[in-house]
Amino acid sequence: MSKTWFLPAVVAAIAAAIVVALGTTITDLGPWYQSLEKPDWQPPDIAFPIGWTIIYAFNTAAIVNAWRAAPTARVSDTIIGLFALTAFLNITWSMLFFRVQRPDLAFIEALLLWLSVLALVVYSARVSKSAAVLFTPYLVWMTFAAASNWAIVELNGPFG
Repeated sequence: MSKTWFLPAVVAAIAAAIVVALGTTITDLGPWYQSLEKPDWQPPDIAFPIGWTIIYAFNTAAIVNAWRAAPTARVSDTIIGLFALTAFLNITWSMLFFRVQRPDLAFIEALLLWLSVLALVVYSARVSKSAAVLFTPYLVWMTFAAASNWAIVELNGPFG
């Protein structure tokens, strides 16, 4: 069965843009965030929106690639479900960290997010090696983000 690329590409791009927009709206780099002590190795704040934009561009390409390569609707649905889970957890992390101002809880949630991205990479590799490769920067980015989150907890805790 031949699958076109156009419709899933548009839907994936819109979904990624919505996640990025929600994350941007939730992220507050105001006085509370600025007052936090951060690790010396953390890049400047401008690196994060650039990084997330690149990650979601790769994610969009990966989800389209995986969708097209999926042998059944069930496999396609699972890949889309895993991606939706990572998007939900990503937004939840932003809520916990920036709005609730609980980096400690956000770190626990970041571990769940990391596991969901790992599941996405592993599962998508079953149908498309290139999709898994395109999702891998997300896993690397989440590893870095979780380490940064933990360092902020260590440098500033306790919270709550």
